[in-house]
Formats: sequence, C-alpha cells, structure tokens
Amino acid sequence: MVTVIIPALNEEKTIANVVCFCLKHSFINEVIVVDDNSDDNTAAAAKASGAKVIQSKVRGKGISMKDGIQNTTNEIIVFLDADIDPYPENTINQLCKPLLNNEADFVKASFSRNAGRVTELVAKPLLSIYYPGLASFSQPLSGMIAGRKRFFNKINFFNDYGVDIGILIDMYLMKARIVEVNIGYIENKSKPWEGLGQMSKEVSRAIISKALGVQKDELSTIEDISSIETIQREMHNTIKENLSDYNKMIIFDLDNTIFNGRFIDTCAEKFGFTRELNDLRYNERDQIILTKRIGLLLKGKTMDELLHVASSIKIIQDIHTVVEQLKCKKYIVGIISHSYMLITNYVRQKIGADFSYANQLEFFEGKATGEVNLPSYFFASPESICGHSYCKTNALQYACDKYNVPLKNCIAAGEDIDDRCIMAHAGKGVAFCSKDELVTKIAYLSIKEKTFESLLKIA
Repeated sequence: MVTVIIPALNEEKTIANVVCFCLKHSFINEVIVVDDNSDDNTAAAAKASGAKVIQSKVRGKGISMKDGIQNTTNEIIVFLDADIDPYPENTINQLCKPLLNNEADFVKASFSRNAGRVTELVAKPLLSIYYPGLASFSQPLSGMIAGRKRFFNKINFFNDYGVDIGILIDMYLMKARIVEVNIGYIENKSKPWEGLGQMSKEVSRAIISKALGVQKDELSTIEDISSIETIQREMHNTIKENLSDYNKMIIFDLDNTIFNGRFIDTCAEKFGFTRELNDLRYNERDQIILTKRIGLLLKGKTMDELLHVASSIKIIQDIHTVVEQLKCKKYIVGIISHSYMLITNYVRQKIGADFSYANQLEFFEGKATGEVNLPSYFFASPESICGHSYCKTNALQYACDKYNVPLKNCIAAGEDIDDRCIMAHAGKGVAFCSKDELVTKIAYLSIKEKTFESLLKIA
C-alpha cells in the first residue's frame, strides 16, 4: 500500500480536490495533509475530504515533509503539491509504478510546462558543474515525487526553496535508483517575479552546500565563500536581466497560421468523420459545447495516431527562422489555440516557442477518452478586458500576467473569427492569409502570402 503526503499552506480552495483525487486509487490507504500553520480553512477542508491532518511544528516545506514521513505507516510514499487542480489522471500511477515494480527507489515527476527560469539559469548550470549525472533531469525542482521511506529517513531536509533539489541530490549520493517520469500537462501558480531572486539564491546554496559537504548555514565559514557568493550574485543578476529584457510577447494561432491547414479537419479526413464534424459545426453554435462534442469524435484514438496526423500537416516554411529572430529581439513566443495541448506542445517544441496554451484532450492508457478539459485561462475573470466568457484574449491576459509583459507589448497573429478579439486587444494584431473581412480590418498588419517574414518589420 502507498501513503500520499501533501504539505499545504493556505490552500483551502484546492486541497479537498487533491485529497479526493488521491483516495480514488485503490492502492492508496493513507493520505496525510501536513498543515503548515495555515491562516485559512485548509486543515478543516482536508479533514472533511478524508485525509489525516497533522499540524507542522514549524512553518516550512522541509519540516512539513519530515513531519509527514514520521507519521506514515507505508514504505512507499508519494509527495504532491496542494495547489494543483486538476492533476493529470495517471499522475499517481506513473509515480508509483517504477517503485511497485521494483525498478526504482526514487521517482521525480516532470510535466508539460516550460521549465522555469530558476531551473534554466540556476539549477541546471550548477548541476552540470557539480553533479553532471543529474544534468539530464528536465525539471530538477519539481516537488511531485515518490520514493521509499527508508531513503527519505536518511535525508536532512532543507526548509526553503532548496528542499526539492536537495532531496534529488541526496538520493543521487545514496545511489538510489532514480527515474524521471512525465505526468502530462499541469497548471499551477506562478511564483511572483520579485521572489525569483530569493529562490535562485536558496537553490544555488542548496546545490553548492551539498557539493562541498557542509550545511547551508556553514557556508559562511568555509575558505572559498567569496567564490560561492560570486556565483549566487551572478545567478541573481542573470535572473534580473532576463526578467527586464523579455518584456515583449508574440502569440501565434495554430490552425491555418502555423499549420498550413486545420488539425481537426485533417483528423476528420484521416479517420473518416468529416460529415459528422461538418454537421456539428452547422448545428452547434455554443463554442464550449462544440469543443466538447468534437472531442468525442477522437475517442479511442491513440496519442501516436494524433501526433502522426499533426506531423503530416505542413508548417509555414519560415516559421523556424522567424521565431529564432524574434527571440533574438527578446520576444517571448507563445501559441494560443483552441486545439489540444498534445498538438500545440508538439508544435511548440518543433518551432522553438516558449509556451503553448490549448484545451486538454484527456487520455487513458494512451487512448483519448473523448473528454476535453477546458483550462481556466480561457475563461473570464474579474480582470478580463474583453467581456467574453470563453476567449483567447483571457488566455493572453493570463500569459501577460505570468510573464510580466504589458498587453500593449504583445503581437497576436491569427486568421479566423476566433482570433478577432485577441487581435483587437493585443498591441498589434496580424491577420495571416485571412478570408475573414473583419479580421483583416482589425489587423495592424495583413499578411497575404504564406510567410511570416514581414512580421519582423513590426517586431
């Protein structure tokens, strides 16, 4: 049997759903929520949902993790974050499978979201210097992990942002069998920009102190403290420089923009549901219901089949070089589409974009269930500027907030009715080979040929 431990601080909005998600699994007989002295109703919500709740002695994730371990009754332990809702359906199965099959002693989750700047600018460079054997981990700071209690019991947990990288390094030094598994797409809170400097400092100190074989609070006594502080200062400065430089963003639609065609239409032709698709489009005017019903047409299709369809669609020939040049101009490059994350992430990696936002087509055992999850960033909030309940503009605002980019510094490129709003509210809208008269009128730039080269003139 397996225990799930969830350290939680002021997570009353999500903790109940996380606990219920854990208890759905038959091999989990214990869910422990370690309340980190929350100021809200986190503890009560967790208890009402069926979790065992303990109060942490001192505020801090590391101490909460240790407190949870001391209260477990099982050898296999999973740690989950309290602020992620929903988790991909197979998260716990994927974390536990290598342990239950005796293929690993420690499992670390990666997921379909761009690695953060502290990961790319601090953790990975330092790991490549001090622990080259860990440099291949895509998300070494991930807090979603699983392992054997006998290994966790030997760890001296840090109590700050360095806790997760510290665990990974300790497992490596103990020669535990370590596996990284990709659990799919998740959406979680972005850390405030002003907190990244502190995070970079604590992560770097954790890595360096482990490498030098001292406690973090002993770093001030060692001979080469000046070199350590130089590294930390340079990492901190790099974070600040990157945040100040990347204050421009360009958003591409996928269908008939990056793709020379539409993904779902190509699927319809491939799998033989063109008539059903056209009937849905003619009869269903509600965009959300239409999206859900189209998803049912893909039920039973495998990830490989859908990715094969995506790979068969030609991409605008110069998109790779244009994205490269936009990045040289300090643009963050994103894809916002009403297609599916499986496909937009494939394209994101192919063209070198920084992120993609799309609907989440659900899978079970590698096959589409027909269910489509509509992420919250597409829906209106009190801060929404467009007035639509479900819109790409809401996702654009979400991206601007996450990446600290003013809306006026955004370019949005699209081609059909779904792109009217986002093009109107971005600083500059670009109509790409559009047949929609209003899209063309709204646009700051109208591109008539299938090339993005003229984008560089307004960027």
